Amino acid sequence: MNRVVLPLSLQEALSTLTADPDATVLAGGTDLMVEINRGMRRPTSVLALAKVPELRRWEITPNRIHIGAGVTYTEIMTTEIAQAAPALAQAARTVGSPPIRNAGTLGGNLGTASPAGDTLPVLATLNATILLQSANGQRQLQLDEFMVGVKRTCLEPGELIIATELDRTNGGQEYLKIGPRNAMVISMAGVALVADLDTRSVRCAMGSVDAGIPRALKAEAWAAERIDWDNGAAIDPAVAQEFGQRVSTECSPIDDHRSTAAYRRHAIGVLAARALNRVCSPKRNGHV
Repeated sequence: MNRVVLPLSLQEALSTLTADPDATVLAGGTDLMVEINRGMRRPTSVLALAKVPELRRWEITPNRIHIGAGVTYTEIMTTEIAQAAPALAQAARTVGSPPIRNAGTLGGNLGTASPAGDTLPVLATLNATILLQSANGQRQLQLDEFMVGVKRTCLEPGELIIATELDRTNGGQEYLKIGPRNAMVISMAGVALVADLDTRSVRCAMGSVDAGIPRALKAEAWAAERIDWDNGAAIDPAVAQEFGQRVSTECSPIDDHRSTAAYRRHAIGVLAARALNRVCSPKRNGHV
């Protein structure tokens, strides 16, 4: 490795990347260091973003949540972000160990673009807009536009992820995942679910069961018609059970060293049913 650059501003970071577009961007390093230690990556230069203040900022408005790419999982869990986007805090809590959560960032999870990324299903349910910037200007993309394949993004040379903007919703949110143990585990299957009382809609996204982060659009529409929105989004448990089965048909899992496709499909159905039951609890949504 020839050099490591630690810019002190976003402008300095973009100028460095313009001059050296092949530099490896370090935004937490929890995925990158694994690849380096395994000999999968041999960067010749590194652009480390930990000291860029613009990337560490976050803001909550009545309708949207702005989270800088350098905001860590720990910050997501321990600040007002956790109240504004509880499913995102739940996802952050499942990532690694405390040292990993202290270092890992939302921008890093996006940049890795793994279907197993814990925050990504939540971003999909909250209609995330990804803000990208280069020396030539800024552009905004939806998550399904940004991720173009397994660990592949549409980032162009000289471009950085600078922030993510999310919807604020009124109602329950849930993130659930399954793995071979209870902690410090890569997701074998994951579900994020939001029930929005204002729009009377259900949003459900899945992780680790497709090349991207698919939404279960047909199951969402089906469930939204069967929820008692006037009673705190109450739902019949039998409806939640069938919802889970419908969600499981809207993914395309594969067999790999961590799980079989059949198990992943079954797990998605169980997690989706459980998540819908939880977010549609009248007590949880402020009704008793």
